[in-house]
Amino acid sequence: MAGSRSSTRLMGAYILFFVPFLALGTATSQVPFLMWSSERLPPLASPAAGHITSYEQLSAYLTSAFSSGSHTVLLFLQDKLSKDDFTVFGGAFGNKQDSAFKNLEAAIQSSSSSVTLPALEWTGSFDVAALLQEKLGVSPLLVDADTLSHLNIKTSVSNLLLINLPYCSSLQKSCKEVLHENDEIIGNALSLMKAKKVPYTAIYTGLRPSRVISELPVSDQSVGRTLLQAAVPDVKPPIIFNGSGGPCIMLWAQNLSVKLSENSPWINLAEETPTLPGSFCDGSTSRFVLRQRFYSVSARNWSTLDTVELKYRNLSASYIANRGIYTPAEYSFHCQSVTNFGDALLFPNITDQNSSEWRLNFIDFQIQGFGLSNSTDFSYASDCASFFTPAIWMGLLTVLLMLLILVYGLHMIMQVNTMDRFDDPKGPTISVPQTE
Repeated sequence: MAGSRSSTRLMGAYILFFVPFLALGTATSQVPFLMWSSERLPPLASPAAGHITSYEQLSAYLTSAFSSGSHTVLLFLQDKLSKDDFTVFGGAFGNKQDSAFKNLEAAIQSSSSSVTLPALEWTGSFDVAALLQEKLGVSPLLVDADTLSHLNIKTSVSNLLLINLPYCSSLQKSCKEVLHENDEIIGNALSLMKAKKVPYTAIYTGLRPSRVISELPVSDQSVGRTLLQAAVPDVKPPIIFNGSGGPCIMLWAQNLSVKLSENSPWINLAEETPTLPGSFCDGSTSRFVLRQRFYSVSARNWSTLDTVELKYRNLSASYIANRGIYTPAEYSFHCQSVTNFGDALLFPNITDQNSSEWRLNFIDFQIQGFGLSNSTDFSYASDCASFFTPAIWMGLLTVLLMLLILVYGLHMIMQVNTMDRFDDPKGPTISVPQTE
């Protein structure tokens, strides 16, 4: 955020100022830019939250700041710097004793005015030293703490003193330790400037960002409240075989996996392009093989999947499926898992040796061979998982048994009779004649 500030403003407010910008993010790389002075700086309008200060805007502000008179500028140029460094290592969450920027905080607090740009646009050609050289009309002088202590600074002319600061690129020191040492260098340099009684303007920024977050800028996002919705995955269409009167067979599965032996990998046939030559359907039979029969007990037609035949190269295997895959003829059949092992719905043909060795696993399987009525959508699905599973029946029977025991116990308690006559101590005793 930019603007002149009095000496009563604290560095903690500056560090916390960066937190909203972290949540908003930007689509371009950026570095923070801190500028404070022992003299007055020209005011700068506060940008909106999430705003990225351009190189041109910074250049225009520095022109107004250094347009008249001579200036001594201390440029603390760190190899890498991002606003995340202030959030992580600056004690932004109340732990001020653990801050790595104590001297920087004290300098900004005691300065006459300061300017803070949390997000300064950075490109590969960004060179703040060259920009300051253009504005001041003087070449930068590379110094360190020892050189600065013996340097004779003339206030009658402009001076640009460059102090390079490292970043945490070594495995021997953590980022916090490196930033703390940089903060000590900044503190020592500012103390020397105060001891020399030289008015100065200090700038702390990075040569490049230490972290790059690629997000959309606020200006490209819709403003207001929006509902978040998970992305809906693309669903492949079912396989449809068209007869003379329209669609007559529909098949869909998430996976049609086949394993030819115990050590061979699974082959997903659903990823292959299906071919329909050889398929046919009439009023009672369709190739997969589906068959429609009339059962007098239920007084309706039922569709059963009689056999499933697989061919791979010169090998083939057939399975019987009519024991578990059946549905009313006008419905489709659906099952989450159709296999020939475990809870099998496909049973090997005893006349086929390969059917006992191969493994089939159809995931989210749905098929319909009758009653499509020229539609491209499945009819109501009859699922292989019945409404009352064995576990549900066991639970219901257990609850009924416990209720029966409870009712029987309450009935027995209600049938207990208490004595209706007792001895009176003031009256005659009750005598109970005993006869043999």
